[in-house]
Amino acid sequence: MATDILDVIRTKRDGGRLSDEQVWFFVHGYADGTVADEQAAALCMAILLRGMEPDELASWTQAMIDSGERIDLSSVPRPTVDKHSTGGVGDKVSLPLVPMVAACGAAVPQLSGRGLGHTGGTLDKLDAIPGWQATLSNDQMVAQLRDVGAVICAASETLCPADRKLYALRDVTATVDAIPLIASSIMCKKIAEGTGALVLDVKIGSGAFLPEIERARQLAETMVSLGRDYGVRTVALITDMEAPLGRACGNGLEVAEAVEVLRGGGPPDLVEVTLTLAREMLALAGIDADPAATLTDGRASAVWDTMIRAQGGDPDAPLAVARVTHQVPAPAAGYLRRLDARAVGEAVWRLGAGRSRKEDPVSPTAGATCLRKPGDAVDAGEPVLVLHVDDTARLDGALAALDGAIEVGPEPPDPRPLIVDRIA
Repeated sequence: MATDILDVIRTKRDGGRLSDEQVWFFVHGYADGTVADEQAAALCMAILLRGMEPDELASWTQAMIDSGERIDLSSVPRPTVDKHSTGGVGDKVSLPLVPMVAACGAAVPQLSGRGLGHTGGTLDKLDAIPGWQATLSNDQMVAQLRDVGAVICAASETLCPADRKLYALRDVTATVDAIPLIASSIMCKKIAEGTGALVLDVKIGSGAFLPEIERARQLAETMVSLGRDYGVRTVALITDMEAPLGRACGNGLEVAEAVEVLRGGGPPDLVEVTLTLAREMLALAGIDADPAATLTDGRASAVWDTMIRAQGGDPDAPLAVARVTHQVPAPAAGYLRRLDARAVGEAVWRLGAGRSRKEDPVSPTAGATCLRKPGDAVDAGEPVLVLHVDDTARLDGALAALDGAIEVGPEPPDPRPLIVDRIA
């Protein structure tokens, strides 16, 4: 058993493979505080620069899982399947997707997170619903899965605690985008939650965490391989995030749009991505059902209402709205060629819908509505975006973030496919 953290750091710094003993020594040592933050930061940077072998990454992921509890879903009578997205702007897919898949007969144990920076967090969106609670014990989560078939909640403090501590460190040491560390961080929690199958939504484009398709594909392949190693049936879709998904960006605004989808409406791009992911989830769960039918016959909406009520929320309560709206016009007449997703996400964040630090509060009402999407014809001065804000002092920062984000030209842009690739 390795007993010297410097040996562990040197091994990876010099391009070597960490032994199983070294991995376990580091992960459990960092979790219990015997490995210092600066030593963990050095190892993370070495991993970012040197990478990890597949068997090395499997050992790392296992050590993350074993640092805490695992959830036992054996008492849930339905097949279990979950979904994870690498995040984007306007990506409220989980909100209609979870009840839709549950309405088809699966159980969806969705452990979600909060937003940081320009990408929104699912829990922040749901917090806009009066009374809704993100925190459930493992027993409460399993009971809700048995009763409702759907749950969206925060991961408990006992699930992969080493990963939670390491993620916070990576966030402040410029090592978040190390692909082995991203893959293990996502997959250790999904494996520990006990799901039988998993669909991954890996985003590309300006609003994505990894904008380039090559790195997104590498991440998708790494996560699919990890899932397979642990007996979790896993498929990854690479989807486009060059423009915001749907029209609503911001917590309460996105909840309202998700409810619109559940009632059979909603923007076509959001509906397409949601249905595509739902079909993949149902196929992995072995369920032959049409998820689109649950939107037209009311079953998905009914599951949503039941799920929200089970977590203390009132699905019928009106959502709060911002005090002030501000229109952002088209700079010229023609076709909207680009609506930069990252710029919109940063504007929404500056309006108060996101956070710079994990402890920052977020506004349930701040956000943006996309009145036009790429390919639409626009007149000069016609509003393209509507900004929603309570604190008007935030408007200048949001408008600065949008500088150059709206591009208009004489011809429409070539259409970009929403579903770019499938990796299994």
